Amino acid sequence: MASLKHTSEKALQMLRSLPRLSLANIRDNPHSRIKTKRGRGQHRGDFHGNGQKRWTVLRLGYDCSNSPFYLRFKYEPYYQGHHLRRQYPPITLKTLQMLIDSNRLDTSRPIDVASLCTTGLFQIFPDEKQFGFQLIDEGAECFKAKINIEVQHASELVIAAIEKNGGVIRTAYYDQKALHALRDPKKFFERGLPIPRRMIPPQDAVEYYSNPKNRGYLADPEAISHERLVLAQKYGYKLPKIEDDPQYNMLIETKDPRQIFYGLEPGIVVNLKDKCIIKPKVDV
Repeated sequence: MASLKHTSEKALQMLRSLPRLSLANIRDNPHSRIKTKRGRGQHRGDFHGNGQKRWTVLRLGYDCSNSPFYLRFKYEPYYQGHHLRRQYPPITLKTLQMLIDSNRLDTSRPIDVASLCTTGLFQIFPDEKQFGFQLIDEGAECFKAKINIEVQHASELVIAAIEKNGGVIRTAYYDQKALHALRDPKKFFERGLPIPRRMIPPQDAVEYYSNPKNRGYLADPEAISHERLVLAQKYGYKLPKIEDDPQYNMLIETKDPRQIFYGLEPGIVVNLKDKCIIKPKVDV
């Protein structure tokens, strides 16, 4: 009995000196894991499992080397942030004139993103970093319409082609939430949600939309009038007087920088079923 007691005390003393059991000190039994030898042509070897004869068909992405071709080229730093850049699907002046001639667009009212999307020919996907439309100068020599249009990007020749006919153009920024409402106004109104406020442009876009040369919606109106005259002198055409135009009220109609739809302030709920508009009691 004395020897048994001595043995148990010795075992307990050894347990006290040993560290506590944890994931850090757990080990496999010796020789419990046996590494298998790699077979010939297994796991995509030197010749990708095709043997010594290289004229057989290689895997997609390989061209007679051990590395795919897209990993053998150096990294190009100018692609940095490319997936975050804002995209603007193009619309030509020729297409715009065709839509006007076919009565898909009403020139007696201002044209914006909602007007272009309701034609059924253009779509915007804000989830894919598309932030509106841009007008390009294809067909500038045949554009003859007098319109009041709002787009997100336009070149100098496009601005000159529109103002030469007595029209007005503005460039304005819309955030993704506002574009979801503009791309399908009927679907948005059927949800019964109040019209949100348009967000201000990000820091890298403030300069563009504040420049009167780009006809930005945040630019000074007097500076825009001066730039209209400068552009007319540059391209050699006589600038029509908007004040004497019978459609003067339509041509000068604009949106507030926080407004999304023409004639509808933020916070308004449009009820299509009852054909009524519910205005908020407190200013939004």
